[in-house]
Amino acid sequence: MNAAPDDAPFHAGEVALQARLGMHERLAQVGRNIIRDHMPEQHRELFEKLPTLLVGALDDDGQPWATMLHGATGFVRTPDAGTMTIAALPAAADPVAALIRSGAAVGLLGLEPHTRRRNRMNGRVLVADDRGFSVEVTQSFGNCPKYIQAREPERVERHAAPALTEGPSLSAAARALVTRADTLFIASASGARIGPARAEGVDVSHRGGLPGFVQIEDHDGACTLTLPDYSGNFLFNTLGNLQQWPRAGLLFIDHHSGDLLQIAVETRITHEGPALARWPGAQRLLHARVQRGVWRAGALPLRWTAPAFAPQFEAMAREFSGKPVQV
Repeated sequence: MNAAPDDAPFHAGEVALQARLGMHERLAQVGRNIIRDHMPEQHRELFEKLPTLLVGALDDDGQPWATMLHGATGFVRTPDAGTMTIAALPAAADPVAALIRSGAAVGLLGLEPHTRRRNRMNGRVLVADDRGFSVEVTQSFGNCPKYIQAREPERVERHAAPALTEGPSLSAAARALVTRADTLFIASASGARIGPARAEGVDVSHRGGLPGFVQIEDHDGACTLTLPDYSGNFLFNTLGNLQQWPRAGLLFIDHHSGDLLQIAVETRITHEGPALARWPGAQRLLHARVQRGVWRAGALPLRWTAPAFAPQFEAMAREFSGKPVQV
């Protein structure tokens, strides 16, 4: 995220979307207050007790990818407020595996679904070896609990299968996972190459909805995934990145089997128009045209309980009763 002239911690893409709503001046001050160059104590406490960590990284072609790392409690440590160490690495078949290297920009998300707590940290890899890697904090900030489905993980024996390559049209298994998903994660970047400015970087964030909130359409041999963007904190960290660099990496998790689907996409944003009516409550739509992907069956040694859906979706269903709520 490139710092704006007023020293708010936002780049031009984020500023453009904030200004579209007439909110940039107010959010500039909000950003100075909540986006820090270090992790507050409560953020460190959350990261260190989690069994998972979401990671976003950028490949040499400028394509963001998202993945989930896992480990025993304590596999993430914060020896000080400016440093995080992760005693885990992506599997060899994971597109992120080759991207964790010294100097690389990464986005990290700590999410505890059953309490709906989440914190984000963007930074740069200090050191990476065969045991894990460490990250220096660039930006650290919390997110509200909105749109998170509450579920608890349980560790199980893993039975991972060989990774399979996905093409632009996606396999039947991949499509089935997408259409029943109630959660996904999205990695984005402020550009194809990340410079040294404080506001530049890679980010990974959460999106939630009721099953079916991601819809698939086929055009010219490739599928496009469309998902709603609901009212949030108006910082536009993800969409601001996509405003500048429209590539993204999507991550879908099968909470019953531990399967992972990682997809590289090209995006565009619809801000208004009749298409939004298909998703009551949506402020805008994100369209993601699939380029390629990886299906990794049984990649995670975790299974999650059935979800308790976020209260925002119950309220949305009541507000729009009588209309088809496809969120």
